[in-house]
Amino acid sequence: MIGKKLPFTKEQIEQVIEKHPTPFHIYDEKGMVEYAQKFNEAFSWNEGFKEYYAIKAAPNPFLMKLLWKQGFGIDCSSMAELVLAEKLGMRGEEIMFTSNDTPAYEYQKAVELGAIINLDDISHINYLETTVGLPELVCCRYNPGALKEGNIIIGNPEESKYGFTREQLIEGYKLLKEKGVKRFGIHTMVASNELDADYFVETAEIVFDLIIEISKEVGIKFEFANLGGGIGIPYKSEHKPVDLQKVSAGIKERYEKMIEANGLAPLKIFFESGRAITGPYGYLVSKVLHIKETYKKYAGLDSCMANLMRPALYGAYHHITVMGKENQPHKYLYDVTGSLCENNDKFAINRLLPEITPDDIVVIHDTGAHGHSMGFNYNGKLRSAELLLRENGEVVEIRRAETLDDYFATLNFGALPSFE
Repeated sequence: MIGKKLPFTKEQIEQVIEKHPTPFHIYDEKGMVEYAQKFNEAFSWNEGFKEYYAIKAAPNPFLMKLLWKQGFGIDCSSMAELVLAEKLGMRGEEIMFTSNDTPAYEYQKAVELGAIINLDDISHINYLETTVGLPELVCCRYNPGALKEGNIIIGNPEESKYGFTREQLIEGYKLLKEKGVKRFGIHTMVASNELDADYFVETAEIVFDLIIEISKEVGIKFEFANLGGGIGIPYKSEHKPVDLQKVSAGIKERYEKMIEANGLAPLKIFFESGRAITGPYGYLVSKVLHIKETYKKYAGLDSCMANLMRPALYGAYHHITVMGKENQPHKYLYDVTGSLCENNDKFAINRLLPEITPDDIVVIHDTGAHGHSMGFNYNGKLRSAELLLRENGEVVEIRRAETLDDYFATLNFGALPSFE
């Protein structure tokens, strides 16, 4: 067999398609829950450890509730994401609000919910104070600049719009202390989809070093260090997942040498991973509509970039399985395309696959993060349904597909001017 494994067979997915027409995203509950447990176990040495799931990756309440049951918090960056947390019943320090260019009404909502507010810029201290008021606990986001290399998705930290400089952080915490803030956290995130375990250990070392400096210079006690997300997933078959045990062991070693040795313990370790938690456990299921042969061979699907835009946006690789043909020779070269009026509406370019025919079922892997959530309505395309494959084998719809009525709901045809 060539490729990656699936949590369902061709016969099982055919039964699903009878009830839920393609395209749709389907998520594997068992895979998500097992990884969540593995993540918690890796950092069980740190009292107070918490993963705040970055809900932007897959903003579905069914998925968040599964993760909440595993002890995860929620990382929000907008009003809608805060309201999603509220509707689930989440409150207080279960919610991390990490945003940028933030309007006052979103800060107000975060304060109402008792969320941890993570400020993105030193100017936001006065903005928050004058528009909403400063809460008891405030976190600030650090941008390490040239101290840390970024990667292709998030870019280099020096060119990033996110976070305080080192000098601004020191000034910012002094200002917060002067204004009566009593509790403090620190945050950084400098990579996205990173597979090198040492990268995250190095990030922790940079943050711990900063905690030591600020604690001494400003005279404050940090309650937590949020090391952000960025844990990557093996999109390609030859890639290996991040070794969580190696990450944990490296961070623990530096915690003991830097935090405990300087009398700064206890310090809670937080993460806000999204991609690694749900990404590998989501699949876009589609059918082949047409095979076109001109200067190249094209396999046209009933899904498009509106269902998964990462390949078009980043040139990102997503593995493709043609159901029932896994063991056939992968010797036919295709561009796998959608129907948008955009030439970059392609899921794969020059991909070797088995021979494809109309009505074949195609599964695009690793769409459980930044897949459905990045959907849009260009060309009037409607966003697909989301399904959940339960551990008992049951499949439930956790978001219905959009309809034309949904698409036109915000338009007022009755107010059109008359040109008679």
